Amino acid sequence: MVTNRFARAACGGMVLTEAHSAVAAMHDSERPFWETKQLDEMTAKEWESLCDGCGRCCVHKLEDEDSGEIAYTDIVCFLFDCDSCRCGDYANRTRRVPDCLQLTPELVRSLPWLPQSCAYRRIEEGRGLAWWHPLVSGSRDTVHAAGASVRGRVILEQHVHPAMVDERITDWPGEDVPDQ
Repeated sequence: MVTNRFARAACGGMVLTEAHSAVAAMHDSERPFWETKQLDEMTAKEWESLCDGCGRCCVHKLEDEDSGEIAYTDIVCFLFDCDSCRCGDYANRTRRVPDCLQLTPELVRSLPWLPQSCAYRRIEEGRGLAWWHPLVSGSRDTVHAAGASVRGRVILEQHVHPAMVDERITDWPGEDVPDQ
């Protein structure tokens, strides 16, 4: 039996600021922070910059009460901006949406539903960042161009009748995105 209990998370916000500028200014002999640090060792700015802005962590998930199996939907939080793939009120999201999670290194290690393509998960698993990640590409647009984001594939929760949630189950949010 699938419960209508939503699990939400906000990866980190992804602000292209000082951390991105620092990467761009690096000498060729230096390695970027995501290649040299564990998640636990990152500064707040480094942590925030790891979010690729895909929005996959913001889709509602359903958990089977008996088996614990997770089913992804194409439904996103009412705060989600479907064009930018960002939270519309990131600073206040956990106050406004009590079940929204603030990702931590511990949660990255323990959340079974964190998308395979998630930068936090990739770093934790030693897979590095994908070519389309903004820290690698230098552009926020590559996450969308690569098909890694939820742009054009999700619906806001306020537009879905509660009786229709099971009809919105899909697999793509949990699938990995090819590195090529």
